[in-house]
Amino acid sequence: MENFRKVRTSEEEMPLPFPDLPPDVVEMKVKEGSKIRNLMNFAMAQMELKGRRQIVFSGCGRAVTKTITCVEIMKRKLGGLHQVTKVRYKTVLEVWENQDPPPDGPAQNLTVHKNVPSICILLSRDPLDPNQMGYQPPEPRHEAGEDTLGSSTKGLKRPLPPPCEELLPKKLQVQVSDSPRGTGTTAGQQDH
Repeated sequence: MENFRKVRTSEEEMPLPFPDLPPDVVEMKVKEGSKIRNLMNFAMAQMELKGRRQIVFSGCGRAVTKTITCVEIMKRKLGGLHQVTKVRYKTVLEVWENQDPPPDGPAQNLTVHKNVPSICILLSRDPLDPNQMGYQPPEPRHEAGEDTLGSSTKGLKRPLPPPCEELLPKKLQVQVSDSPRGTGTTAGQQDH
């Protein structure tokens, strides 16, 4: 493959796997090179300023983790969102061109069909069917007086417990290398 160069990539277009979506639902197509900040600015504007009730995030291949990150950020910022996640495979076509074609013939192209994992996540302000596969209810809201630092205490540093006495060494021995006679002494020993 060292003589080949990728010249084109195309994804198979698939309908969204959610029935009964409104025709004007916003689909955020997350790509590997997408900037999370740009995606979130647009998505938050759609949900908050334009009053959208639902939004779909989709991504495939290396963009799957970025898609999930965007969804988690939106759920934390807006709160109260119902979620349905669908995982499937998508076919990606890659066209590779031979950089060193035979002298008596045309350039040879190679087409590779790849099945890559794909994810579609529907976020909705309105309740969704809790019996459908991939449903997640909204995270519980915190009541007044509860943890005010954020939606969870996960990630906060806790003090370490005091060490158990039986795990500590009885006597720490240190080798001292620059004694006046040139011989090493061990801590706890005395020179005579």
